[in-house]
Amino acid sequence: MQINITGHHIEVTPALRAYVTEKLQRISRHFDHVISIDVILKLENHHKQAEGKVNAAGKSLFAQESDDDMYAAIDGLVDKLDRQVRRLKDRRRGHHASAAKRAASLG
Repeated sequence: MQINITGHHIEVTPALRAYVTEKLQRISRHFDHVISIDVILKLENHHKQAEGKVNAAGKSLFAQESDDDMYAAIDGLVDKLDRQVRRLKDRRRGHHASAAKRAASLG
């Protein structure tokens, strides 16, 4: 999984980069087919904003979060992306599971 972290009107420090990378590992634990994650950290009118785009097998997921604290914005972003990834995984699993049940009931 490739993680790209960029800053817009904010310097991405090594501590901030390590924090984002550590938090995003949770997404890769829940779903193995994540190809890359792009994170943009912004400072807009004294509000910190974190945006993330997950490129998974055939799907692209996007989320953003704003807060007065950058670390809180990152936490909220990761929560939103994780929820979307788990929902995608459940949909894929649900689709294949129902096909297997139909095949078993037919004979």
